[in-house]
Amino acid sequence: MLKNHTIWIERQDCGQCVAINTTICSGYCHTQDTNLKGRFGRIFLIQRSCVPLSLVYRAVHVPGCPQDVNSQLYYPAAQRCSCRRCNTRSHHCVRTSRVSKDRCTVTLGGVKNQTQPAVKN
Repeated sequence: MLKNHTIWIERQDCGQCVAINTTICSGYCHTQDTNLKGRFGRIFLIQRSCVPLSLVYRAVHVPGCPQDVNSQLYYPAAQRCSCRRCNTRSHHCVRTSRVSKDRCTVTLGGVKNQTQPAVKN
């Protein structure tokens, strides 16, 4: 199912961070595991993830960039989702980090920027 989500976009050379409202695929899908080993056990293994069927990439302008730095970045927005087998070549199927990415790391003059990022759609 499509879900609204906020991501923070920053560029190392730029002085500001931008919060972007986008859509992601999120939700529960039927999953089944077995305690049988070997080839027979694989028959009963069903692992599906809510993955995007259709993605678009939208552009955003990051403020505070020097003139010689391209301030335009692209971010994904899901348009349709489905419960499918997760393709590890195109999707992150497992959460690999416990570090929160819900804030910016931009520093200005060595001091962390404490201001709230501007929200864009």
